[in-house]
Amino acid sequence: MMQRIQRQFALTPQGARDLVKATLLTAAANLSLMLPVGLLVVVLEQLLAVLNAGTDPAAGAWGVTVIALVLVGIIFALHWYQYKSLYIATYDESANRRVGLAETLRRLPLSFFGNRDLTDLTKTMMSDCNSLEQAFSHYIPQLFGAVLSTTLVAVGLFSMNWRLAIAALWVVPVSLLLAVGSKKLQDVMGTKNILAKRVAADGIQECIETAREIKACNQKEHYMQELHKKLDAVEKAAIRSELTTGTFISGAQMFLRLGMATTVLSGVQLLVAGQVDLLTVLVFFIAASRLYDPLSFALQNLAATFHAKLQIERMRAIEQQPVQTGSSTCNPNQYDIVFDHVSFAYHKDEGVLQDVSFTAKQGQVTALVGPSGGGKSTAAKLAARFWDVNAGRIMLGGINLVSVEPEALLRHYAVVFQDVVLFHASVLDNIRIGRQSATNEEVLAAARAAQCDSFISALPQGYHTVLGENGSTLSGGERQRISIARALLKDAPVILLDEATASLDVENETAVQLALSRLIQQKTVLVIAHRMRTVATADHIVVLEEGKVCQQGNPAELLAQPGPYQHMVRLQQQSESWAI
Repeated sequence: MMQRIQRQFALTPQGARDLVKATLLTAAANLSLMLPVGLLVVVLEQLLAVLNAGTDPAAGAWGVTVIALVLVGIIFALHWYQYKSLYIATYDESANRRVGLAETLRRLPLSFFGNRDLTDLTKTMMSDCNSLEQAFSHYIPQLFGAVLSTTLVAVGLFSMNWRLAIAALWVVPVSLLLAVGSKKLQDVMGTKNILAKRVAADGIQECIETAREIKACNQKEHYMQELHKKLDAVEKAAIRSELTTGTFISGAQMFLRLGMATTVLSGVQLLVAGQVDLLTVLVFFIAASRLYDPLSFALQNLAATFHAKLQIERMRAIEQQPVQTGSSTCNPNQYDIVFDHVSFAYHKDEGVLQDVSFTAKQGQVTALVGPSGGGKSTAAKLAARFWDVNAGRIMLGGINLVSVEPEALLRHYAVVFQDVVLFHASVLDNIRIGRQSATNEEVLAAARAAQCDSFISALPQGYHTVLGENGSTLSGGERQRISIARALLKDAPVILLDEATASLDVENETAVQLALSRLIQQKTVLVIAHRMRTVATADHIVVLEEGKVCQQGNPAELLAQPGPYQHMVRLQQQSESWAI
């Protein structure tokens, strides 16, 4: 049963146990509220007996008072333990859920993020987790607890008088059927509401990220009109979803209250017919007045549970994604990278690489060149196992990459891509990401080697200056040099460079290339370049065109052969003479 609860609600084993415990304590807390009804029955019985005997009505009042205080203590204790098991356990499980999601995301291939709307992913991590936290602390245990306590009360009522029990409880299955029967429609409206919110969130994020382009193209009014339409769609979808849920749930709650009327009518009829005594009728009247409140809340919780199931399915879709696994250790004897008949596609039937084979040898610079969209960056990312190949294999020192956990593999890699990511931290800490154990002196040496020292020293607090989001206060070339400094600091045996000097001026490009020449000695270097002069001194060049290797060899050999490489060199030579 525990495993089924885990699957249904995407819980950890401890979370499933806590949910069962909270449900049982909620049921016990609900039942404890019926204890005063039992005490009232006892008091009425004693009062009738005293009146019939003609004795003092105050006799036994102290005993009743003591029993009442004990019952108050029991009710308090049960509600206290329910609170602890419900809320505290829920918050612990919420923390575990977030950590579990983060761990799953850490082990997913980057292809997952390429195919997933990142705004939606952020919403799942933040908003959905918050909503589920509320669901498991306010709705789900209370729902199951109410059902359980009502079932036990129903058994007791049937044991007293089956006719009055039917009169009081016949509305329960009908109300539940009305609420459950509307689940499909509620799910449809709830899904539309979620999707509308995602579209609006995408629009808002896009507006923030492209504000400069929107203003530059005089598209502010048009873009804001479109954004307002998306926000209006969210409002309409939310109203429809709430109206659908409210109509069915409120209708079920109203119908539930008919039970009180049928209980009164049946009780009076049976009492007049002499088929039941006054005390039993009073017990049923009091029980019915207490019975429908938890059931009414249960119907509300049922609707909230339906909505929570949608969020659970979104979360489960992430958790069930195939993660990248492998050995936690990677100790190759050497660092040759071998592509052996590799094929890869981001989407089915959209091949990016097809039957690609080449070797990037240790101690050499291997350059990947070719027209845009030829698969150069994809090949470099596959070499670091950011994705897994669809066919063939990639080897590092004779070790198949798919047999090694990505984090263990990347300890041997230093990566510098075109799209540099900087964090909201000091310059010193941004460079130290390359090697967390590095001393300040080592960080400074790497920065100087990457030609960073001059512009960093000009910052307000120098190396202790906190950079804005993604280094927004720096130029593209400055951000790229910090990325190169990270790679220099890491000093890994395998280096991947994707247009590492593309944003640098001629003077700094020459200086950085000198620094890189010291870095790459006796290492495996895979370079992606569009400028042919960047790879003129490479040891081996692989020309990729439409996802296939159409040429490979050293620069002199390729330049002497008619083909794509020779053509690209000539085109770039012609472009260098172009002027405005």
